[in-house]
Amino acid sequence: MNDLDALLALLTPEGRALLDEVRDTDPARELAVATRLRREHPAALVSAALGQARLRQRAAAKFGAGDAGRMFFTPNGVEQSTRASVAAYRASRLADLGVTSVADLCCGIGGDAVALARAGIRVLAVDRDPATAAAARANAEALGLDELIEVREADVTEVDTNGYDAVFVDPARRGGRGRIFDPEAYSPPLSWAVQAARTAPRAAALKVAPGIPHEAVPADAEAEWISDGGDVKEAVLWFGTAPGAVRATLLPGPRTLLGTGLPDPEVRTPGRYLYEPDGAVVRSHLVAEVAARVGGGLLDATIAYVTADELLPTPYATAYEITDRMPFNVKRLKALLRERGVGTLTVKKRGSAVEPEELRKKVRPQGPNAATVFLTRVAGAPTMLIGHPAR
Repeated sequence: MNDLDALLALLTPEGRALLDEVRDTDPARELAVATRLRREHPAALVSAALGQARLRQRAAAKFGAGDAGRMFFTPNGVEQSTRASVAAYRASRLADLGVTSVADLCCGIGGDAVALARAGIRVLAVDRDPATAAAARANAEALGLDELIEVREADVTEVDTNGYDAVFVDPARRGGRGRIFDPEAYSPPLSWAVQAARTAPRAAALKVAPGIPHEAVPADAEAEWISDGGDVKEAVLWFGTAPGAVRATLLPGPRTLLGTGLPDPEVRTPGRYLYEPDGAVVRSHLVAEVAARVGGGLLDATIAYVTADELLPTPYATAYEITDRMPFNVKRLKALLRERGVGTLTVKKRGSAVEPEELRKKVRPQGPNAATVFLTRVAGAPTMLIGHPAR
């Protein structure tokens, strides 16, 4: 049974009842549950229901257990869909811009369409894959948003977006060999998405990989990197907002750091505190803005660790108090940790080829205390900095 047939079967009364029955199935008990249910239901339907239950369990991390338990997913849909918190933030930005209708191109299973509709925005959700479009339609209905969301199975390059205030494009960034890093190899290509964005009457947003080269950002776009809980989730190119602006946005919050065009910070000797900028700050090349906020400089010209003499808390970086500094030397580190009774060791690295787990095995930390070791470079020299989160 292919993805579309499985989804359509699950939308029948028998399929929905079966989904309810297997909702909380422990993966370890799947075989026993499947054997029992196949006595009363078609084997293919039982497999589809158990597969959907697994997808819903995976999707809970992105959508929350409440929504995920009612939604319908494809394997690719779970993997590639936007986290609900990020989608809600983007929808709120569009609503604040006065957008009342959006053409959501490459809508996937409808995660962004749901967020837009919940912000009061009318949505045309388009995807060319039949199973994916069917899942988006089922999700709009399951969440009571089908009056605001129209789902269309079509090639987005052939869809007329006239009559919509804004365009949102989320091109496919995975192929048969995994992630696609060349924006022109997206489906559709970034150049097509940019042209579609420029025709939008009020605003447009293009979701791109967070590793997009800054030189690939069009001059008339605003570039925003978004992290959620410290993990970088995506970058967005905005049109109709602030051309040339760069921002890092941290969720929950949101907290937004705007670029001011500061030059790279100077390299200086390590101070008492080390600041680890959020990944969105690093990706957006706004480490200089963080350094200016804390009165700090860089440990090394090529590494995004900021050092300073004072503790000036900022939401855009995590601060650590450094107690020890030494050249990279596993034996010396092991002796120091034993002396301090460190049993819980957090290993962080930037600019080092050493794998954290490899180092942890070599030093074998034991004891009641905790510490953080940074494997990095100071003015080009491999260095270990030991400390703890600043209080």
